[in-house]
Amino acid sequence: MSRVEILHKMQLVIQDQMGNKDIVLTEDTKLYDLGVDSIELMEFIINLEDEFALEISDDTIDHMDKVADLLDYLSEQLNNR
Repeated sequence: MSRVEILHKMQLVIQDQMGNKDIVLTEDTKLYDLGVDSIELMEFIINLEDEFALEISDDTIDHMDKVADLLDYLSEQLNNR
């Protein structure tokens, strides 16, 4: 799966979760700039885990600041299957 496809799916997940189809993700978007609190961010991560059928550890998330960090991780995990 390409980075563009993963980013698109991530965007759909956050749009659905937040009920806002105007949210646009870029690789430079900071995770906390999505207008979510820490609980909503964890819900986003859980929804991504469900969408991509993989697990993302809390330790991994703690080291992520931008969408690009999460995208790098997802891309690596999905392409190593």
